[in-house]
Amino acid sequence: MSDSNMVPEVGSTAPDFTLPGTAGQTVTLSELRGTPVLLVFYPHAFTGRCTDELCELRDNLELFEADGVQLYGISADPLPALTVFHEQQQYRFPLLTDFWPHGEVSRSYGVFDEENGTAVRGSFLIDKEGRIRWSVVNPRTQVRALAEYRQALADLKSGAAR
Repeated sequence: MSDSNMVPEVGSTAPDFTLPGTAGQTVTLSELRGTPVLLVFYPHAFTGRCTDELCELRDNLELFEADGVQLYGISADPLPALTVFHEQQQYRFPLLTDFWPHGEVSRSYGVFDEENGTAVRGSFLIDKEGRIRWSVVNPRTQVRALAEYRQALADLKSGAAR
């Protein structure tokens, strides 16, 4: 990540974007106002750590659904690859492609690794008003813990920000 890629602060308005997704839809973040959203940036489809992380979210999706949170996975992989990955892993949440302009949305969230041309592991929980309520950014090699998501959801429900 370069210094020009600053991670948006908790409490700030989430950077808006429009990206194509695996269900043939185009998702615009600002059109999701009224619904809490979790954005999960990851480096690559079909890799061990990324697959494991996303499968853990898939297998615990009821945690997010219980609080009405819409989950989106985002990587700079091309849409055809993401579509196959989505089908193979039977994800029950959309994957969005940040392929072109390459990494533009990842950059706006401060999680694009210019040297490798991929996102690092960044997650952002956005409230119904479009404000970032929680975030975690880890290096490509360090997975995010499900316990962190559980705490972020509890804080969202209680009105606390971290």
